[in-house]
Amino acid sequence: MSTPPETMKHWPGRVVSWMEWLDVWGYVTAGFSLLILGMLIFVQSWYVFITAATHTGLLPAGLRLLNDLLLVIILLELYRTVIRFLQTGLLSLEPYLAVGIIACTRRILTASAELSHLPEVTSELFNRYLMDVGLNVAVIMVLVFAVFTVRKRPAQPTGTATATP
Repeated sequence: MSTPPETMKHWPGRVVSWMEWLDVWGYVTAGFSLLILGMLIFVQSWYVFITAATHTGLLPAGLRLLNDLLLVIILLELYRTVIRFLQTGLLSLEPYLAVGIIACTRRILTASAELSHLPEVTSELFNRYLMDVGLNVAVIMVLVFAVFTVRKRPAQPTGTATATP
């Protein structure tokens, strides 16, 4: 069996380098997309709030604005996570836990707003609401415990840091 030509020996390394470059640019474009989407939702949310506050009332418009702003915070937290990954090459678990807490809080507020604006609330609908809120509260408690656990874990030595999925 003959040895491959010199140009063929470096081919796998070049492909891996090209794939790593594409990976970085994938994160960069995803990060910019999260930032732009967050800014657009922010502007649109305030526009909808201002126009809806005069027609539907301040409370429904304010609850919708709060819901939209929590979505913007989620997007910005994900954007910040992308930036940290590009700076360090490591993914941290804590930002994802924070996003989960914000998302569950957002769901509780949304469900409460939806229920409060219904003309008639049946017992079945109310029980479904209670189960939804109870489940979200339980998830928030688990995620807060996870944040506490992550923050209390011993720091890893500088040379042995690993990426957290």
